[in-house]
Amino acid sequence: MSNVQSHATPAHASSRRVAFAAFIGTTIEWYDFYIYSTASALIFSHTFFPPSTNPLTGVLGAFAAYGVGFFARPLGAVFAGHYGDRLGRKRVLVFSLMLMGVATVLTGLLPSYETAGLLATVLLVLLRLLQGVATGAEWGGASLLAVEHARPRSRGLLGSFTQAGSAAGMLLAAATFLIIRSSLSADAFSSWGWRLPFLFSVVLVAIGLFVRTRIDEPAPFIAAKAEGRIRRLPVTEVLRHHRRALFVTIGLRLLQPAMYAIVTTYAISYLNMKRGGASAALSSVIIGSIFAVIATPLWAALSDRIGRRRPAIWAVVGISLLVWPFFWFLDHGDLRYLPLVFAIELAVFDAAIYAPGAAWFAEQFPVEVRYSGISLGYQIGTLLSGGLTPFVAAALLAVGNGSPWLICAYISALGLLSLIAVLAANDPAGRAAGRAAPGVGDQAGMAGTH
Repeated sequence: MSNVQSHATPAHASSRRVAFAAFIGTTIEWYDFYIYSTASALIFSHTFFPPSTNPLTGVLGAFAAYGVGFFARPLGAVFAGHYGDRLGRKRVLVFSLMLMGVATVLTGLLPSYETAGLLATVLLVLLRLLQGVATGAEWGGASLLAVEHARPRSRGLLGSFTQAGSAAGMLLAAATFLIIRSSLSADAFSSWGWRLPFLFSVVLVAIGLFVRTRIDEPAPFIAAKAEGRIRRLPVTEVLRHHRRALFVTIGLRLLQPAMYAIVTTYAISYLNMKRGGASAALSSVIIGSIFAVIATPLWAALSDRIGRRRPAIWAVVGISLLVWPFFWFLDHGDLRYLPLVFAIELAVFDAAIYAPGAAWFAEQFPVEVRYSGISLGYQIGTLLSGGLTPFVAAALLAVGNGSPWLICAYISALGLLSLIAVLAANDPAGRAAGRAAPGVGDQAGMAGTH
């Protein structure tokens, strides 16, 4: 620990600035990603796919294109992990933000299927692939910038600013769509209004680049580089020597992104199809995201005090069980209470496991392969759950003849797998909390940190 601690004082002095940079950059990146998911639920099924007498056909096509971005995430994770562990976190983050901005703006300029035919569909999928690569590169670097600048007892809290950026990006995306949708006629929104959130990304990306180019590399990476601990092929090192940590991080990502995709993406389409409640769902996502942004640092700070595992168990069990009454409410409940339902799901349960994720994932890997390890685990897990869930949910609804019980069973099964990962994960914050010696939390290092 001595080499890291020798750098810790200047790093800690700038930790708030770095946390803010992680939050702003991640907010912008996830805004770009989430406006695509919102448009998938509302627009893309009839804008970029052939007309069909069965509305489910277009919905499945739109959600399949949405899922393509998740398949590209591991590729972005491999690229970012390799260069992030060898050259540094900052350079990769600047690249990822630029790539995301270009892909998002071009999506807003695409011709429709009516104008360009199959070419429009192909271009939509290609740009979604680029978005996925950018997102795969983003999360790991943004998380490490915050976590590696923090003292051990505040890793969860500072890392949560990266996590809060996801909820803030969803909030900004949903609010932008809701404002534009309510300001235009239905025809105007369907023909050109939906493009405005994508084009607005130019301004946001410029802000993000301005912030990110003014931050420093974290001290643990600088120390590892000075000591010659940089690996030539860090991804290979993870696959050879850190497989258990990799499988744990994948497992930690199976439930939370799946249910998040249900609440923030699939529920919009589900309510629009069954009850014509797309506007109610969008406004509920906004309200739920506001509460999630507030709750995220609170859950993360709690994990610094009592460990990561206990809040995660609460979240996994709660999400796995409550998905059943959640869908009952979507079918039969009074939609005036939908914002409350979304707020409970996102702030009370989702945030409990997502908030400390940046710190918890970093605590599974040594610094010299940490970017590669957390990026691969996060993105593969998210691909297997969040990326496939809207498409799987739409297919399971069809198999169940319009009943959502198969969707609920699917979410509960993912919950069981995530619970196994929660129990197997390394939890240095929890071990520190279990010891009574004063200051022992400051000695709870991340795996392999020297």
